[in-house]
Amino acid sequence: MVTSGSPHTVNGETMPLVHATVPRKPKTPFPRLQTGILMVLEVAETAASMSIYPYINQLIREIGITRGDDAAVGYYVGLIDSLFYLAQALTVLGWSRLSDHIGRKPVLLIGVTGACISMICFGFSTAFWSLVMSRCMWGLLNGNIGVMKIVMGDLTDSTNMAQGFALIPMAWSIGCFAGPLMGGMLVRPQDHWPKIFINPFWGKYPYFLACVSSASPLLLAFFMLLYFLEETLSSKRRPRSTIATPSISRGIDDQEAFAQRSMTDTLSWSLLTPTIVIPIASYAMLCFLDTSLRALIPLFLSTPTHLGGMGLTPSSIGLWLAFSGIVDGLIQALFLAKIVDRVGPKHLFCVSASCFTPLMVAFPIMSWLVQTRGMVDHAIMYALLGQLVLTITWDMAFATALMFVTASAPAKNVLGVVNGLSQTSGAIARAIGPALTTSLFAFSKKRNILNGNAAYVVLIILSGVLRWLCSQLPDEVQDRDDSDE
Repeated sequence: MVTSGSPHTVNGETMPLVHATVPRKPKTPFPRLQTGILMVLEVAETAASMSIYPYINQLIREIGITRGDDAAVGYYVGLIDSLFYLAQALTVLGWSRLSDHIGRKPVLLIGVTGACISMICFGFSTAFWSLVMSRCMWGLLNGNIGVMKIVMGDLTDSTNMAQGFALIPMAWSIGCFAGPLMGGMLVRPQDHWPKIFINPFWGKYPYFLACVSSASPLLLAFFMLLYFLEETLSSKRRPRSTIATPSISRGIDDQEAFAQRSMTDTLSWSLLTPTIVIPIASYAMLCFLDTSLRALIPLFLSTPTHLGGMGLTPSSIGLWLAFSGIVDGLIQALFLAKIVDRVGPKHLFCVSASCFTPLMVAFPIMSWLVQTRGMVDHAIMYALLGQLVLTITWDMAFATALMFVTASAPAKNVLGVVNGLSQTSGAIARAIGPALTTSLFAFSKKRNILNGNAAYVVLIILSGVLRWLCSQLPDEVQDRDDSDE
């Protein structure tokens, strides 16, 4: 019997089995410049979006819609977040599919412009519904959350995909550092620097400086995209050379454009096979739990101690979120791609998902410590640092989830549709998550359900669904490049 890898005899001569081992595909050079421009956009948009969280709870109290009821703040903060993600869910698939027709670059430029206008309008808002409309403007006009991942899929292949998608959570973490820092430190400038900001304008719009400062990086990102980003949609790329056989090259472009139109015009439901649905469902549940966590953290930190929170000021919350973001970003940048290569994307996804339960358990522990000790001291800081370690591990799930979603597309021609479906699902999950979680948080505190911890218990139960979905993912990321050839 001949075993794999053993020699065999032909006409008396020993011959090796040359096909016993398959050579590993050589790694494609990583497109640093184009990816760097994309990461600048990710940092700018994340910073602008996250900049409101250090002060949003205080802003809701000041506009008077809660009528002095601190426990009701969570309802309105969750509503703003949820309506934003609902607006995003209505349009993100449309923007992704539009990028398959007119190109990725125009859609990205429209999105960053919409985000910039939204932040400026948010700074001028003095009523609850104007806050909602400003945030919904971002959700409707900006589909970049999906299109950026499509561009990353265009720029990378199976040999460097982990390196590319590892940069997305790193850039997101840097934005989570810069945004809350600007938002927390620049609110109410007339109180902090009365000799400089003496104009009554700053008293009327005390949050405008924070908003316009966080919108400034969006302007920088706009011009970097406009002048330096290359179009990645094959049918919209400029030809690099017009010599040789222009008629043949034009024929190839026409064939690519026809294939692009025929594939993207396919009904989205025809792509809903288990191979695609499982990664999308995993990503959607991940988004639901993550936005619930992100809504809970500033709400918990700002809630008065007698209601089970920590009673921190917006500047303190901003500093903590900024510190968390930069530490998270450094860890992701230095170790994420290496960890994915070493343990595999599925195993890392499962480990990250398992961190959610202890993340939730940390909240009632910190609440108990504050009420027992009567102040925020070193014991609380150790608990916060422990929760930060768990959060960093949890965040690693996003890169692996995006790798599975991108690799599930049967061809690059439908990458926009598949990513659009995943981002639509994620946006719907994000729309439900903050409203459900913050409302449940406020309701459980008000009615003392499960000693005020009902929100944490419900989220722990739902995290079991994510762990089951992780187990259904393929053991390895599918190599779409080979199937395309």
